[in-house]
Amino acid sequence: MYKFEKLTLREVEVMLGISLGRSRAYREIKQEGIEQATFNLVIRQLIKRFGELSAEIRGSISALPLPVMENLSEALLDFTSYGKGLAMLNPYVDINYFAVNLLIIFRNTNL
Repeated sequence: MYKFEKLTLREVEVMLGISLGRSRAYREIKQEGIEQATFNLVIRQLIKRFGELSAEIRGSISALPLPVMENLSEALLDFTSYGKGLAMLNPYVDINYFAVNLLIIFRNTNL
């Protein structure tokens, strides 16, 4: 693919005579981009609201399924307490570990 790095997607499709936009590889790459963007958004929102996050919390969040991360990005706007944040994540992460870290974060904020 390095031969094509200066070409647009459309130019490569015409040259190869295929539709890359419909290929499984393209869909997977696009999905990974969406997941990474959602993860970045959630992390930025958490840092803005509660301060720096540990690598373990980042890891727990990155392991969440995309629909949960999307819901979390919206729910973060409504978190007013440790309990609300914990309830949202309960089915998806190691709650004992995550709870301790969230409790520390909430104690260090003025919520």
